[in-house]
Amino acid sequence: MQTKQPRRPGELVFNLAMVLGSLFLLWSAYGISGFEALSAPGAVPMVTTAAMLVCAVLIFRESLRKGASTDETVARDILPLPILVTIAAVAAYALLLRPLGFLPTSFLFLTGLIYYLGRYSLLRAALLSALIVLIIFLIFRIVFTVLMPPGIVPEAEILAWFRGLFAGRGA
Repeated sequence: MQTKQPRRPGELVFNLAMVLGSLFLLWSAYGISGFEALSAPGAVPMVTTAAMLVCAVLIFRESLRKGASTDETVARDILPLPILVTIAAVAAYALLLRPLGFLPTSFLFLTGLIYYLGRYSLLRAALLSALIVLIIFLIFRIVFTVLMPPGIVPEAEILAWFRGLFAGRGA
């Protein structure tokens, strides 16, 4: 037997956002090809977003029926400060990745979050971040040859210089 849970803070607003988002996605999917045929390019996106909309409406309706919870708050239980700081850091990372590039943006992101969430000293957070970014860079850029946004660090010149060092020793 299922007990009726009280509505959590922010649940109604979130579920309404899911309904509106599903409506927008359904409209966008319809814009692909309309109702031309079952094999049309927009058929699968329309079916998928229609299912999303139906589920979102049912969940929203259920959340309207629930009584509000009185012992929880959004700030304490749903979105405490560490979560908000992490969300802001991820947004800043996304915005700074193209202009600054992978290396400085990742270093700043990791240093800030390790310092804030890990409660390390700034020097220790910076050293850990430098080590982590270096390992990630070596694995993905050198081993797997994944191109990363270059930004302000002249990666190509640095890599050419290192290759020149190793090429010179073998001769």
